[in-house]
Amino acid sequence: MNLILLFNEDFTDDGRVRLAGRRLRHVLDVHRAEVGQELCVGLAGGMIGRGRVRRLDNETLEMTVAFDRQPPRPLPVTLLLALPRPKVLKRVLLAATSMGVKRIVLMNCFRVEKSFWKSPALAGDRLREPLVLGLEQARDTMLPEVLLRPRFKPFVEDELPALCADTTCLAAHPVAAAPCPRDLSGPVTLAIGPEGGFIPYEIDKLAERGFTPIFLGERILRVETAVPAVLSKLF
Repeated sequence: MNLILLFNEDFTDDGRVRLAGRRLRHVLDVHRAEVGQELCVGLAGGMIGRGRVRRLDNETLEMTVAFDRQPPRPLPVTLLLALPRPKVLKRVLLAATSMGVKRIVLMNCFRVEKSFWKSPALAGDRLREPLVLGLEQARDTMLPEVLLRPRFKPFVEDELPALCADTTCLAAHPVAAAPCPRDLSGPVTLAIGPEGGFIPYEIDKLAERGFTPIFLGERILRVETAVPAVLSKLF
């Protein structure tokens, strides 16, 4: 981890934190920190700073912390993602969070397996875990908003118009005619379908809401590859 993400419950007083579990193990095994060493820290939803190690053993890490700078600017994109397989979902969420995406909508599509919506990966801490890992990787502190939308048509017809208002709306699609634009400056709403792509009905419904189908080239990419590939081209 390039940043130790802190939460309100980690604080024992205004300037001191106590950590255990995964973050402690990482500091011991990867950073190999010692008492007196400074580490990069960030307050979830807040600023970034430094933490000085005051106590470190196999049970507890204690630091005094101070914050002095803002996290990186968010990527101006809302990601509409057809719910992938649970193992893939973790990788995609981590990558998108690392790149600065702050709103992710996991939506249903015809080619999304119904069983995916019952996966434990969508519950509570399991869904939050890759988001935290993505922030730690990128030295960021602002957790993305993740929305679950298991019904495609009501979401596209009722919610999407307001969600994508005043943005450039794009839908990645293997057989689209338009190439992916580059170096955009304004906000974007980006839709990426499941393995196999959107079906024609779904592309038509997105087009009714102002989405332009785009392609990345001759190669057909997996979802976990397509997401960072498109984001890196757009911005």
